[in-house]
Amino acid sequence: MASHRKSRPSATRVAGIRTPALATAALTSVALLSQTANAAPPEDGKPSLEEVEKKVDALYRQAESATEKYNAAKEKTGKQRKQVDTLLDDVAERTDRLNKAREELGSFAAAQYRTGASAPDTATFLLADSPQDYFDQTQLMSRLTSREKDAVDDYTTQQSAAMAKRQEAAKSLQTLTETQDDLKTAKSTVQTKLTSARELLSQLTAQEKARLAEIEQKQRAAAARKAAELAKQQAAAAKQEASSSSTSTSSGSSSSGSSYGTKAAKAIAFARAQIGKPYVWGATGPGSYDCSGLSQAAWKAAGVSLPRTTYDQVNAGTTVSLTDAQPGDLVFFYDDVSHVGIYIGNGMMIHAPKPGAYVREESIYYGGESIIHSVVRPA
Repeated sequence: MASHRKSRPSATRVAGIRTPALATAALTSVALLSQTANAAPPEDGKPSLEEVEKKVDALYRQAESATEKYNAAKEKTGKQRKQVDTLLDDVAERTDRLNKAREELGSFAAAQYRTGASAPDTATFLLADSPQDYFDQTQLMSRLTSREKDAVDDYTTQQSAAMAKRQEAAKSLQTLTETQDDLKTAKSTVQTKLTSARELLSQLTAQEKARLAEIEQKQRAAAARKAAELAKQQAAAAKQEASSSSTSTSSGSSSSGSSYGTKAAKAIAFARAQIGKPYVWGATGPGSYDCSGLSQAAWKAAGVSLPRTTYDQVNAGTTVSLTDAQPGDLVFFYDDVSHVGIYIGNGMMIHAPKPGAYVREESIYYGGESIIHSVVRPA
């Protein structure tokens, strides 16, 4: 997995992907609500069903965007914590070396004190019992002076190294603290948005909830029709490509395509086995997933390492047009690239939709064509 955060993608669309005028699923919902609204005006002070739907959609979108920021901060925090632990271990080791150098230096100081702390001279010669005694003292002091210099040099080196590591560790700890603050902020944002969305939904009457269900059913039907149209376009494009390349197919390209197809089949099989498991923000399995956690886990099952967040996954492969999308490709949504699904063909994908929902197969047009950002082939 990539170990660094890349810059956030801009709102520019890649070739073959439609540039939206307004990229929010909420607008699609509001349009349908306007067509089907036939209930009595809301009570004073109470938001209309259309307003509630729009606010809930917006809150879920904001929560999902905050979730990806949380995922990025969590991953960064884990890496920084490992780095800090390594630095602290190094500091401890260097401190131990420094203490040993200090002890050795102290032993030489004590030896000098015991022998007079000065080099032998004529007076020492006169006080010596014999010329041999003087010679032995001279050699001893010479050796002590040389070894003492080595001990001082070693102590100075160890002291400088230990100080540098302490400063590096302190700086890393400060960075870790800042990243942890980002993590707390993102977590708080997600929880706040989800709480607000639940509160709004809890205010709906049974009749209003039934109307919302009817609207969602119409949205799914419209999305299914769009998926069928895309399937026809892809089939036609594939037929034309097969016809044009029938006389010039190279063994290398055929092998490459087969290799991707094998990996993609494994990724899809894994994703399909997760259907029915709940969406939980920040989750990477095995019991629950968020959108990027599912795509990462699915491709990991195929032997391909993807980054943790949608922001980085969108850059971890080759961008292709929607018409050229193949099973296994990743489909990204919204201008801030905060949602992702695994394409399975025929305009359909497997994804972890949003809080309160479960991993499921769904049309890539579930929120309208305008919210599709790009398609990326990860391997």
